[in-house]
Amino acid sequence: MYPTVVERELQLKLILSPDRSIPVPARLSYDSTDPYAIHVTFHINSDHPVNWTFARELLVEGVFRPCGHGDVRVWPTKVEGRSVVLIALSSPDGDALLEAPAAQVSTWLERTLRVVPPGSEAEQLGIDDGLAELLAPTPGCHDDLWLRDPWPSDESMDGE
Repeated sequence: MYPTVVERELQLKLILSPDRSIPVPARLSYDSTDPYAIHVTFHINSDHPVNWTFARELLVEGVFRPCGHGDVRVWPTKVEGRSVVLIALSSPDGDALLEAPAAQVSTWLERTLRVVPPGSEAEQLGIDDGLAELLAPTPGCHDDLWLRDPWPSDESMDGE
């Protein structure tokens, strides 16, 4: 399967106070080669874009109900009759509360879920295949070492 990238540019709002917000251009990005994560880039056209990476599952759940703790929290709400998703980000550099249009986020998430359905992420990484290859015995390669007891019993010493 070929790697697939699903991207969406959208305008978020950085909430400064209950009465004040500023627009923040952002890009949502999902790469099937990193199937558990989503990437959000803020200020995409600036000299210093800000990148955040967190679990796709967190955003999927956050569209429906409050979730997350610590650095990333996500929850749905209505603002002036519009459905939005709020994303709270915390870092040593500061905190940010962002508002995203729920319909645009949901549509983008649905596209990522079609590319890599929930529960199939490990298949994308090939973890099972890699483990099977790693644990498979190598024929003819020191077979006698595998059969030898690494801890001989004390009885074999014969008291010498």
